[in-house]
Amino acid sequence: MNLEPIFLTVAEPDQGGRLDKFLADHTEFSRARLGRWLKDGLVQVNDRPRPASYRVRPGDRVSLTVPPPEPTGLAPQALPLDILYEDRDIILVNKPPGLVVHPAPGHRGGTLLNALVHHCPDLAEVGDLGRPGLVHRLDKDTSGVLVAAKTALAHASLTRQFHDREVEKTYMALVWGRFDRRSGTVDQEIGRHPTARQKMSAHPRRGKNAVTHWRVVQEYPGPLTFVELSPKTGRTHQLRVHLAMLGHPVVGDAAYGGGATRFKGTPLLQDLRPLVTRQLLHARRLRLAHPASGETISGEAPLPADFQVVLDFLENLQ
Repeated sequence: MNLEPIFLTVAEPDQGGRLDKFLADHTEFSRARLGRWLKDGLVQVNDRPRPASYRVRPGDRVSLTVPPPEPTGLAPQALPLDILYEDRDIILVNKPPGLVVHPAPGHRGGTLLNALVHHCPDLAEVGDLGRPGLVHRLDKDTSGVLVAAKTALAHASLTRQFHDREVEKTYMALVWGRFDRRSGTVDQEIGRHPTARQKMSAHPRRGKNAVTHWRVVQEYPGPLTFVELSPKTGRTHQLRVHLAMLGHPVVGDAAYGGGATRFKGTPLLQDLRPLVTRQLLHARRLRLAHPASGETISGEAPLPADFQVVLDFLENLQ
C-alpha cells in the first residue's frame, strides 16, 4: 500500500530548474530513485504527470507518491567487517583486497554490501535499490576505507559531499619508474576506452574532468616509487588511468600496463613478482563532514599485509 503523497510548492529560488533536481533538493530521496518514480507517473505537477526534464515555475504544486519499499534481492551474509567508525547515520569500513563491493554479474554474493546489509539491516532501504547505502566504491583489488550511509538523510548528505568534491580522499600506491619531480597534479579528462569497453582512457571520445594530486613518498630499486595520491574527482579507475598516462602504472595493474611483463629483466624484479598478487593501490584515508552533526569524521586504514610485505622486501634492498 502506498504512503500518503508528499506535497511541495515551488518558490522563486527554484525557478527554471529541472523537476528531478527540485525533488532531490527538497526531499531525502536520491535523484536516481526519483527518476524511476517520475517514469512510473508517481510525480505530478498541478495534478498532471510531468517528466524529469520539466522546468519548474514559482507556484507549481508538486506531489510525490512514495511507493512501499521494493525487495532488493540482496541476501544478508555474515561476513567479517573491519569497522573503522560507526554510528546511527554512517559506517566506515576497511575493505580488504580481493573483495567485490557490490553484487554484479559473476559476483551475486560474498560482497562487501552483502556483509553491510547483514550488519545494518535498515541499510537495504537507503539510496539506490541495487546498491543500497553506497555513495562510492573501490575496485575489487583496491583495499582501504569506504563509507556507507545508514539513513536516507545521510545518503543525501554524502552524495552531495562527493558530488561537490568536499570529501578528502588519500590513497597510497606503488608504481613503476621514477618521477622527474617530487609532486604534481594531473588534470586530464577520463572516459570509456573507445575499443576496450571494460577499461577507461585518458584520451576518450567523450570524457569528464578528472584531477589527481600526487606526491613522492619513497623511491625504491627497480626502479619503483611509493606515492601518495589525492583525487579531487571520483571517476572510474581515475588513479590507475592517470598514473598510467604519466608512464607510472600501478605495480600489479595488468589492465593499465603495470602487470607481468614489467617484472622481466632483473633478478630483483623476478624475486618481487611472486609477492605481487594484485594492483598495489590502497585507500588510506577518508575525511568528511558528518551528515547529522557537521563534525569532521576521519577514517584511516593501515596498509594491508600483502602491500606491506612488498614494501618490506624493497626496504631491505636499500
